[in-house]
Amino acid sequence: MSYYAVIREAGPGWNEGGIAAQPDVADHAAFMNDLADKGFVLFAGPLAGSENARLRALLIVDTDTDSEHAIRDRLADDPWARTNRLAITSIERWNLIVGAERLAALAS
Repeated sequence: MSYYAVIREAGPGWNEGGIAAQPDVADHAAFMNDLADKGFVLFAGPLAGSENARLRALLIVDTDTDSEHAIRDRLADDPWARTNRLAITSIERWNLIVGAERLAALAS
């Protein structure tokens, strides 16, 4: 497995007023929860201070594929990605050291 840190930020389709002001909040949440249920998204959430403004979110993903392109493809189906509300601004390989054993125990 390979871990990646993904930063997503409000795109040109983002409406002012924060997360609650966005259309399709429930659809976005269902999409993200499905990715979590499948083990692709391990952790996700807004970075501090962005809940009520233009969103910045961190996702930690776990994938068998060492491919930034595969991660982009998987997140492209998010309703908020399709409407340009969210855009990926960075994908970086994350080498987990501290806490790796705890995460492995949760997965088993």
